[in-house]
Amino acid sequence: MKKLFFLVIGISGFFSLTTIYAQEEREIEVEQSAEVFLEEYSDAFQENFFEGLKQMGIRNYDRAITYFLECKRLQPENTVVSFELAKFHLYNKQFEVAQEYAIEALQGEPENYWYAEILINIVEARKSVLEDIKDELPFNNSELKSNIAEIYFLKGDYVTAKSILKELKSTKSTERLEQRIKDSLELQKEKISSKAVLSKKVSNEDLNGVEEYKSKINELLIANLDTVKLLSTSEEAMENFPSQPFFYYANGTALNRLQKYNDAIEILETSLDYLIDDIVLENKIYKELANAYTAINNTIKANMYLSRIKPGF
Repeated sequence: MKKLFFLVIGISGFFSLTTIYAQEEREIEVEQSAEVFLEEYSDAFQENFFEGLKQMGIRNYDRAITYFLECKRLQPENTVVSFELAKFHLYNKQFEVAQEYAIEALQGEPENYWYAEILINIVEARKSVLEDIKDELPFNNSELKSNIAEIYFLKGDYVTAKSILKELKSTKSTERLEQRIKDSLELQKEKISSKAVLSKKVSNEDLNGVEEYKSKINELLIANLDTVKLLSTSEEAMENFPSQPFFYYANGTALNRLQKYNDAIEILETSLDYLIDDIVLENKIYKELANAYTAINNTIKANMYLSRIKPGF
């Protein structure tokens, strides 16, 4: 089963990598497995499975689900099919059905990182918590716990990652992740503290100026007619209000539209340093970063940022 799963990664391009760190550790395994033939699967299964992937690739989701359901009929216990169905239903915001398929995939292959990642994405989309479905998972599996802890860490949920990590025996891997969580929590505290100080210094006049710039920039973003004006206005706003992430996002968007992708990436990644509790803007920044990295043919980072987009916002 695992061989088929990694072959799919190698040829389909549909898997979102949460970070470069996670991707690099699995890249060798993927490349080796991509050479494996699917002799153990019937011709009918292979035909339906790869046709399903093809239809997903061209965004023909209604046809794709038909092929995957036929695969499910042919091989009810196939975890790869359950995984694909979980992704499909998550995309269609059918969260309950998506969760059932994701749990089914993990029950069959609890050590699979990607199955755990899709389940966590679904749990977040439902605005639920992992604790609600713990009893349905093989949670005594240490690899599953380790994967989930890493996934939450990469999503920036350091508290949840830390709590799960406490349930695991100490190893070099868990110690390394524990230290990364500790460092990230400290950095987060420093950022929040410094931003709180900055916000206290903002006067009513400054607030009026920020809103005025936002209004002008929003008009330019929506109209999408004068990119040069958007660039100059956002640059002016950044100069006057250097801690406002929206202005960096607008500037990065303008640079993307002008095909200055490397400059856009630098500005957009800077905007994330100033962002606090604004999921809508965060999603927009991730989309622009994905566009920029796609334009320079860096699909790994493009997929990384696409995977960070939180559904439902």
